[in-house]
Amino acid sequence: MSRLRTGVPGTIPVGTLWCALATALLSAALLGDGIGLNLLVVAIPAALATYFAVRPTTRRPRPWTVVWAVGGLALLAVPALRDAGWPSFLAIVSAFALGSLALHGSRSWIGVFLGSLGVLTSVAEALGWAARGIRARMTGSRGRWGVVLRSAAVAFVLLLVFGALFASADAAFADVLGDLTPDVSISDSPWRFFLGLLGLVGALAAAYTAAAPVRWDGLTTEPGKPRGRLEWALPLIVLNLLFAAFLAIQLTVLLGGYDKVMAETDLSYSEYARQGFWQLLWATLLTLLVIALALRWAPRGGPRDRTLVRGVLGTLCLLTLVVVASALRRMDLYVDAYGLTRLRISVAAVELWLGVVLVLIMAAGFFGARMLPRAVAASAALGVLVFGLVSPDGLIAEQNVQRYRDAHSIDIEYLRGLSADAVPALNTLPEPLRSCALEEIQRGLLDSDEPWYATSWGEARARDILGDWKPVHRLRDCGALSTGDNGGDRGGSGETYDPYDPY
Repeated sequence: MSRLRTGVPGTIPVGTLWCALATALLSAALLGDGIGLNLLVVAIPAALATYFAVRPTTRRPRPWTVVWAVGGLALLAVPALRDAGWPSFLAIVSAFALGSLALHGSRSWIGVFLGSLGVLTSVAEALGWAARGIRARMTGSRGRWGVVLRSAAVAFVLLLVFGALFASADAAFADVLGDLTPDVSISDSPWRFFLGLLGLVGALAAAYTAAAPVRWDGLTTEPGKPRGRLEWALPLIVLNLLFAAFLAIQLTVLLGGYDKVMAETDLSYSEYARQGFWQLLWATLLTLLVIALALRWAPRGGPRDRTLVRGVLGTLCLLTLVVVASALRRMDLYVDAYGLTRLRISVAAVELWLGVVLVLIMAAGFFGARMLPRAVAASAALGVLVFGLVSPDGLIAEQNVQRYRDAHSIDIEYLRGLSADAVPALNTLPEPLRSCALEEIQRGLLDSDEPWYATSWGEARARDILGDWKPVHRLRDCGALSTGDNGGDRGGSGETYDPYDPY
């Protein structure tokens, strides 16, 4: 670590200390009530702490640094917009990774991977850096710090006394003050103290990393021993022929129709579409592994070797793209027949992203692979951002409601477990389906007392739509309302359980 880090930064700037303190206070006051806009509010002073820390150094923001920083802040908008926890979790993790990359500025595969977690390695040094800076500034300036502390204490007492008087004098002012002021109680003080400490340590670690980043690109791996042309190309050419034969059969299936194939293979509609998708997904993942290993041991003798590598691997990437399209088509058929679920939309999104990675690999074959690691990381972050912004729960509800209108087939037991993001679509269902789908969501909204900064836009919109609505029908067994064949894994008739979709 001492070899990879650029050096020891100078005395911690005063602006960094104040911003780290602000991050700690905001974390303790806002994050204990839930996740929403408060994450973005807490991230702003933490980002300012890194700005003040890097100003005395020679580091200057580069285009990719701006991309990572802006992307990380944009990802924090997902929890503020969506009530569903699963896309918000992915967005928060991705935002942390992008923020760490912005601080390190890595380029290689190892650098991008370790750089996305590298801010954690600066925690111990950051605390010592801050302690030394505070001790240095306290020496010889005790009187000035005493004035600051006394002034802050007097200002706090004045705000507390006059704020209480004005709140008791006017109910409207009391409501506004109550909405803006965090609800802090003695019982959750240890939890809020932990959140404040986490915010303080995180801001200091980010600032220290910005001032003295770890150059993870310094960790290199020896390239594999190049193989001969025949030894290297023959297995890949055979694999390309296998892919081509499979895709030729797929073309025959598309022209002849799925009904004919199912009649010949004794497979049900769901088994053909469902099992085929998972096999093709694994085929895509394994192909990416084959490409990585092939590049490691590719012949590197001259222009003819480079042409051979580009031709063989380019053909494999192109054929794999068709496999990706076939997998997505199977998932589309399965969703049309049995509805959309969280797992189905998630794995379809992963398959689509793998297709993007293949396109990036093909582009790197023509334009060079220097930017490939960062491009793959950026595509993953962009995919997570888009996935969160499109509201997966909302799309699931819309697709299943439309499917009910077209075929009168619905799995109400599954839909009633969605988040508040699904309320606009579920609200259009006829009774008693509407009451059964929204009863549990409405109960959760009424029981929730989260403040404005911990409430997502999706939850606020659901509150506006439902208001104080109460279910017209009280149903103990909503599963009895499920109609049609829901794909077996959702309780439909005539199909077996899907072990790949337990949600």
